Parts: sequence; structure tokens; C-alpha cells
Amino acid sequence: MRPPEQVKAEIVRQWISKAQTDLAAAEVLILRDPPLPYPACFHAQQAAEKYLKAFLTWQQVEFPRTHALGELLDLVSQADKDLAASLSGVTGLNPYGVEVRYPGDIPEPNRQQAEEALELAQSVRKAVLSALPSIGKPPSQ
Repeated sequence: MRPPEQVKAEIVRQWISKAQTDLAAAEVLILRDPPLPYPACFHAQQAAEKYLKAFLTWQQVEFPRTHALGELLDLVSQADKDLAASLSGVTGLNPYGVEVRYPGDIPEPNRQQAEEALELAQSVRKAVLSALPSIGKPPSQ
């Protein structure tokens, strides 16, 4: 049986790995010729969401299945008010989590908006990884 801290660290690494993949996808989609802003924005939102969920997992704060970044930030503030306050702008990614994927009232994002979304996701990555202890790499199997 593995110690609880080791199990927790493994789950956090899994969240971070998924977030890194979404962040990389957003970068590739922006750099593509022609760029694909809407899916880039979606993956930027997903990356930010998963980084926040990694932090919450480490802090052992339960969170619902949600794409609402404001709701996740409210939970982050229970463990680290300063971190949550520093990331308040990330809620600007909310429309990219669900609404942008479907036809409707929200206009398609452009490349500049996709680049801004990527920058927001990167700021979440930097802040969350700085707030987490070094949890190392997954053990080899």
C-alpha cells in the first residue's frame, strides 16, 4: 500500500500532465497556418481549469465537475487567498470552456484573443506550479 501523500502527488501529476497537454495544444493551434483560434481558446481554458484542479487536489479541497473558473477560484481561496486573487483575471476564459464550442450568440474568437487566452493559461500554470511543492516525476513502472 502506498502512503497517502504519494497517492495525492500522483493524482496532482496526472492533472498537471493533462493541463500541459491542453496548453501545448493551444500553442500549436495558434501557430498553425491558418491559426485555429476557437479550439486554441478552448484548450487554454481547459489548461487553466486543470491547473486549478491540480492545486485543489494537492490542498485536498473537493471540487465539483465544473468548467466555471470563478467557482474553482472561490475554492482555491479557501487554501490560498493570495493565489486566488492573483488569478482573478482567468475568469475571462470562462466562455471558452463551453459556449464557444457551439453555434450561438458568442462571436468566434480571433487570433489575438487566442493569444491572450494562452497567456492567461500560462499565468495560471506559472502561479500554480510555484504554489505547489516539487512533487517529482511519476515513478517508473
